[in-house]
Amino acid sequence: MKTTVFTAILIGLATQVSAQDAQVTIQQDSKIDELVKLYTTVHANSGFYQIQVGFGNYKKAQELLDQVEVDFPDWYSKIEFESPTYRVRLGKFKTKLEAERKYLEVRKKYPDAMLLKPEEKESKS
Repeated sequence: MKTTVFTAILIGLATQVSAQDAQVTIQQDSKIDELVKLYTTVHANSGFYQIQVGFGNYKKAQELLDQVEVDFPDWYSKIEFESPTYRVRLGKFKTKLEAERKYLEVRKKYPDAMLLKPEEKESKS
């Protein structure tokens, strides 16, 4: 008897339980979006040495990138488009010494590789 009453109460309560609906509103300064855009622009490539492994049409660049990711799996790699070709670039090295050491390693596998200097930052006066 107690079990039947207890079960009936649990079933009755379970049918009455419902989830809460809520809405979250985030208010932020509009300048935050501008700062995020500025940050990504400034830190895209500037300040880093990179190694350009090769270039060509998109298909050739994608095949080369796949091979580079196999040969150097722990290194940053990507395809960049600079008209009219796609360029496969490897690494983000902060110092020239580090970049030159890695460059020598890459040249063993890709003899046409080139070491790229960081882009100069524009100074606003």
